[in-house]
Amino acid sequence: MRRFLEYIALLMFAFRLSMPVSAQISPGDLSKAHAHLDGISNCTKCHILGEKETTSKCLECHKEIKNLISKSRGYHASSDVKGKKCAACHGEHFGSDFQVIRFNEKTFNHNLSGYKLEGKHATADCKSCHKESLVVSRISQKKSHSWLGLGTECLNCHDDYHRKTLSQNCNSCHNYEAFKPSSGFNHAKTKFPLAGKHQKAKCDACHKIEINGNNKFQQFTGIKFENCTNCHTDVHQNKFGDNCRKCHNENSFHEVITTVNFDHNKTDFPLKGGHVNVECKKCHTKNLTTPLKYSFCNNCHADFHKGQFNKNGKAPDCKECHSIEKFTPSLFSTEKHNNLKFRLEGGHLATPCLSCHKTTGEWNFLINGEKCSGCHTNFHLGYISEKFDRAEKCTSCHTVETWNRIAFDHSLTGFILSGKHFQASCRSCHFKKSDEKIVQKFNNLAKNCDSCHNDIHNKQFETQGQNNCDRCHSFNNWKAEKFNHDSARFKLDGKHQGVTCNKCHKPADGTKGKFIQYKFKDITCASCH
Repeated sequence: MRRFLEYIALLMFAFRLSMPVSAQISPGDLSKAHAHLDGISNCTKCHILGEKETTSKCLECHKEIKNLISKSRGYHASSDVKGKKCAACHGEHFGSDFQVIRFNEKTFNHNLSGYKLEGKHATADCKSCHKESLVVSRISQKKSHSWLGLGTECLNCHDDYHRKTLSQNCNSCHNYEAFKPSSGFNHAKTKFPLAGKHQKAKCDACHKIEINGNNKFQQFTGIKFENCTNCHTDVHQNKFGDNCRKCHNENSFHEVITTVNFDHNKTDFPLKGGHVNVECKKCHTKNLTTPLKYSFCNNCHADFHKGQFNKNGKAPDCKECHSIEKFTPSLFSTEKHNNLKFRLEGGHLATPCLSCHKTTGEWNFLINGEKCSGCHTNFHLGYISEKFDRAEKCTSCHTVETWNRIAFDHSLTGFILSGKHFQASCRSCHFKKSDEKIVQKFNNLAKNCDSCHNDIHNKQFETQGQNNCDRCHSFNNWKAEKFNHDSARFKLDGKHQGVTCNKCHKPADGTKGKFIQYKFKDITCASCH
């Protein structure tokens, strides 16, 4: 054996004499990473004299790897690497550009590193995680890029979106597939389990997203939920207290639990009068919580008068005429009616409203009142000339006090009423019976007496076909007060002055019956005596 070693030594000595100095020291140049170990004095820092194995020397320098192996952590402690010599993977003396650390990133089994890539991590680019800014612990000797020193916690690489308001164990809520949704989170395990409509609500409806600087932040802790009003606006403005659950539940705001003890007087529309006994659904047709308009009666009630009182396209409020106690009677007083064009006077004061405003079965208030015939039948239409009808205004003859009271100035006709004519009713002259029917006569009436009165004298006093009764009679009575026998053909004198009329003027037979004969052809004494 000794002879063999001596032989080898001689060969090496001869070899060194035939080569340059640098070649005699090293079999090749060191890589850039180990270039500082160049030189004869540094060989023993990596090599042990007489031994080819350098692993122990490698681990003396690369303490970070030795430390990981001792703790059975990292790639070098994996089953694929453990027990292998360093030189089996990391060669040297192959030149300054030689890559001591060299492997295929696409086929590298990351599970061997002790950190299994799952979900989105499996498709991520290596450089997106293995970069200087994410190195947590500077355990590597390398001054440039290193695969070592990364943390394994989510927040070692990812920003804390929750800003330390939640646990730093992101996996308790999130998985590796996607940050949203947080599949591991269960709201039922919180202090506010979701029920009813809350289950369908979007998270950011309660957990608002804020912009702080240039970053988004969503608050999940410290949110008050003691009362519904912590999140929901109290549309009742605390009129019913802050316990919404007395009336509502989580299934629907419109789903009211009960109305038995509900105090409607706490609302802006206290129930009074006829409203007290109205069923809720009569007004709240959709549901009990949909806001209703109530400023005007017609917000709920149909316009019974169908726009008859509209002014400028708007209907007045019903309360101007009606009360909330009941619809009838109307509050529209006589005083209010007298502010209209048609004043209520006389007999109209005692007339029920419906007599004028409900003549056809429906209420009609669009009556102008300018013509009496608007309500009353013009009984005299066609019988009285327009001169006296005055556009069908009955007040030319009648008054509003009573229909039978006539206030007509008969002198306008040219026939002045005097004496008994003044006391006679209109009907006695202007209404005649013909064929069992009453016929009105106002136009073209003659002014002579026998046009109305029967000629009881059987035409004895006719002159040129006409009787002139007022030669003997006045309008005060039927007696011949104006007759003077001295003006007749036979003047009364002597004994004749005391003789009663009927001694000489006796009944006679005429064409229309008996009559008293006043005129005689023969007035001699022998005609009587």
